[in-house]
Amino acid sequence: MNTQSECSLEQIKKAQKETKNTLKEYNQKPTSAYVGASWVALLIGISSYCIGLWNVNMELNEKGYYFTVLLFALFSVISVQKSVRDRLEGIKVTEIYYSISWFTTIISILLLIVGLWNADLLLSEKGFYAMSFALSIYAAISVQKNTRDIEFINKREEKVDEE
Repeated sequence: MNTQSECSLEQIKKAQKETKNTLKEYNQKPTSAYVGASWVALLIGISSYCIGLWNVNMELNEKGYYFTVLLFALFSVISVQKSVRDRLEGIKVTEIYYSISWFTTIISILLLIVGLWNADLLLSEKGFYAMSFALSIYAAISVQKNTRDIEFINKREEKVDEE
């Protein structure tokens, strides 16, 4: 009976080792459903934010402020995601660029908060802008991540095919 349990234990250890090796080689390419959902979320977030700006009763300079804050935030979060990913892949990113990316992301969010806090809008309208803004920046990060994942895996597959 001891030999039977010892054999089983060895088989379990071998299976665990093979599973770990398989997981390392597992293709982590995002599914097309997730990629599509990320793009749809980005388009919905940006579109709803812009449609809200178009229809709101405020001065053109105020609309420009909110639109610029959205563009600033989108650029900032994509820069943060790119910097983080570059570091993970061993691509040199200067500390100043990394820090500025984080700083501008935080500032863009604070600018929206300050603008909405002082805006002469209904609370529901403020919530609408905050939620469409949040959806937009989350989706921008997700789209950037998916793009990098797909590019990384495609390059790795090309190298394997060449060998």
